[in-house]
Amino acid sequence: MCHSDISRPPLPPIRGAATDEGPLDLTARDGNRFMAHAARPAKPSGRGMVVMPDVRGLHEFYKDLARRFAEVGFEAIAIDYFGRTAKTEDRSEGFDFMTHVKQMTPEGTANDVRAAVEHLRSRDGGGSEAIFTVGFCMGGRSSWQQSAEGHGLAGAIGFYGGQPLSLEPLIPKLEAPLLLLLAGEDHTPAEDFRKFESLLGQAGIEYESHTYPGAPHSFFDRSFKEHAAACEDAWRRILDFTARRTPAAA
Repeated sequence: MCHSDISRPPLPPIRGAATDEGPLDLTARDGNRFMAHAARPAKPSGRGMVVMPDVRGLHEFYKDLARRFAEVGFEAIAIDYFGRTAKTEDRSEGFDFMTHVKQMTPEGTANDVRAAVEHLRSRDGGGSEAIFTVGFCMGGRSSWQQSAEGHGLAGAIGFYGGQPLSLEPLIPKLEAPLLLLLAGEDHTPAEDFRKFESLLGQAGIEYESHTYPGAPHSFFDRSFKEHAAACEDAWRRILDFTARRTPAAA
């Protein structure tokens, strides 16, 4: 897993306020009911964000991250992956996440993301004009994959994103631009990301990539004070990437 129970996302460089937040039950097109956490901004920017957690699913780090996105103007929903297989909502460090990760399917994840996207587009969800995904570790790779799932995303953002070359067959289907925020000292070999970027370029896919030298896997965490500058830079890149892809009228 990426983040422990005491991990918390870094604060965005520019902060506003969230007006409301709390649990949200969503239902995917295949009938799966799953838990999510929604946060509403005091000053909407026209942007929506689907937060895709690491392998442990919807734990406190990602609920807090949804709140941070709301503070900078996003309608935000953090989703859980395990509504089809987990009988409880416990996602603490003792949760046996790998049992459930092994039962996940790309189709199931895409259906769940679509449910979150559709809620963000709805009046009840804030009516976002430009919707993005952001994911971490397994969720980072899956976030990029959502660009190929026909959700009509404005962009797909991924931190760390292990096994990027597994997405090679989907590259011709990618529709939304990608943002890759990578750790210089990650588990995934740097050459895998360079090859992935080369494949994106050859296919004419719009993408941006930045590697933080010396940063470890899961560096986007307030407890990593030595990487505070990288965290702030990552926030600024996210805000810039999404602002440039949101209609000016928003």
